[in-house]
Amino acid sequence: MQLKNLADEVAVLLPDDLLWTDEHAWSPAVASTSYLITGALLIQSALRQAGRPITLMGAPDMAWVTRATVEQLRAWAAIPVSAASGRFALTFADGRAFTVAFRHGDTPIESEPVLGIPARSGGDFYRLTLRFLEI
Repeated sequence: MQLKNLADEVAVLLPDDLLWTDEHAWSPAVASTSYLITGALLIQSALRQAGRPITLMGAPDMAWVTRATVEQLRAWAAIPVSAASGRFALTFADGRAFTVAFRHGDTPIESEPVLGIPARSGGDFYRLTLRFLEI
């Protein structure tokens, strides 16, 4: 799996065993319902054009990344989304690719040291959760 910053083409390799936890918890169809003054039901429905959440989470015993990777991802997660920045290409091992931004409305990145003690070296390992929004 790879995450590439579209502003400068820098890429970070991510573990292929990160799980897309909300892959099937989203529908492109959106609808609202209301009642007219006559009592008739009005349903307005359309397809969403963007906004699919992509949450990648590692199981406790897999999908570890180094502290250096976490620091790079945290720096990218701090970039606001604009026409020229904050956009990334997320490519899965099976070839599926999405243009994403970090979900700033949620916690965009969570990490914890694998050993349960403070990690200081760039090579120390972390468990990782990433939250993106398809744009």
